[in-house]
Amino acid sequence: MATVKKIRKSTVPYYGAAAAWAVWVALRDLYRPSQFAFVAVLSLGVFLLLRAVCKDEVIETVVPDPPREEEKPTGNAGLDKMIDDGRKAISEMKRLDDAIEDEKISQDIRRLEMVCQKIFDQVKADPGKLPQIRQFMDYYLPTTLKLLNAYDRMDGAGVEGENISGTKERVENIMGTIVTAFEKQLDSLFGADAMDISTDISVLETMLAREGLAGEKMEAQTTKNADGTDIRLEL
Repeated sequence: MATVKKIRKSTVPYYGAAAAWAVWVALRDLYRPSQFAFVAVLSLGVFLLLRAVCKDEVIETVVPDPPREEEKPTGNAGLDKMIDDGRKAISEMKRLDDAIEDEKISQDIRRLEMVCQKIFDQVKADPGKLPQIRQFMDYYLPTTLKLLNAYDRMDGAGVEGENISGTKERVENIMGTIVTAFEKQLDSLFGADAMDISTDISVLETMLAREGLAGEKMEAQTTKNADGTDIRLEL
């Protein structure tokens, strides 16, 4: 849901200015230019006075979010469950962000929301990474939501007893660790990609140096063995 605010300006100052002209015409004549000028200044004064007194009306309209297009099943039961659970988790994070007043916790929730969405997008793009996030989906994510829901309930209790204050403080303290853990989970999904890229770069550097297409610095790093190969063993 989104709230749209519209400002409706008061019409009283306009009616007041018009009334100033009407009252003058009813009581006096308007034959001379000086009379017109006087009434104009008078009506302007009435308008500005009423404009300062009469406040604008703020109208708030709640606009429902557009219906979200349902994703079609992929045919992969595990992936479809991850997509469904992920969508519910993101929705719950948005609700908790709105419900919890503490801005630090809200910032952490928004960070978790962003990281989780990137994790889900990576797995949707490469379902082969699904086993890498199994423990994340089965334990870390639901446990985090459980902690945040408990914080939300205690925060809305309206009292600050020993149990409530202590539990809230522990949740606040662990949120930074949770954010870091979620970020590491996202980073781990790029492990195979990073290794492939590193291998490609090493092969590319070797080939460029062999063909004399690299700079002097790179060529100096590549030395020939007695058998004419580029392979080196370093201890």
